[in-house]
Amino acid sequence: PMTSPYQYTYHVQKEDIDDLKHVNNLKYLEWALKAAETHWNILSDESIREKFAWVVSRHEIDYLRPAFLGDEIQIRTWIESMQKASSIRIVEIYKKEKLIAKVKTTWVLIDAKTQKVCRIPKGFNDFL
Repeated sequence: PMTSPYQYTYHVQKEDIDDLKHVNNLKYLEWALKAAETHWNILSDESIREKFAWVVSRHEIDYLRPAFLGDEIQIRTWIESMQKASSIRIVEIYKKEKLIAKVKTTWVLIDAKTQKVCRIPKGFNDFL
């Protein structure tokens, strides 16, 4: 990974559960997005966030095992690579140290004001 992983713990809530009594698939995506946003806010500062933002161009999610109400899960994320105008971010979700889902997201850098795609500036990954 290009960056040190960021991790947080979450306890599965009633609103996370679907009709099959396990975590709804969309919740994994929500957790991945929250992890990415929080990690970006840690890695960057306000001056960078005023100039740049990230938008999703692709998500790939592998659901490996279910999670249930009350489960404690760990969500880990890091930036795997960056090139031209895009970044690959990995999010892994664990329950009792067993991988239960993996999300690979392609993010595209945009100019925060124009909202147009822009190249990742030279040296940008130095602070990451």
